[in-house]
Amino acid sequence: MVKYVNANGLEELINSSKLPVFCDFWASWCGPCRMLAPVFEDASDKYEDKAVFVKIDIDEEDSEAAAIKYGISSIPNIIAFKNGQPVANSLGFVPAQTLEKFIEENL
Repeated sequence: MVKYVNANGLEELINSSKLPVFCDFWASWCGPCRMLAPVFEDASDKYEDKAVFVKIDIDEEDSEAAAIKYGISSIPNIIAFKNGQPVANSLGFVPAQTLEKFIEENL
């Protein structure tokens, strides 16, 4: 299950989670983001016992800080976090098989 967070929620989560966190930086006006949404949701269901999946809307006022902090210049951009640190990212729309490979490499 995907949770929606803001910048503060993301920081709290990545600093407290014992599991890897995959965060999808997105915006409602972004076509590739809308295409990735169901793929990301399916992956969150498949890996729900191995990782935490969140989305952060970069256009929300209380989420801009996270986009700036993690250097988001293009979306969709999924960042994998472990132990509070970003370890990898996946930029742009990817099909399910590619996303699952990215997740498995960063569990």
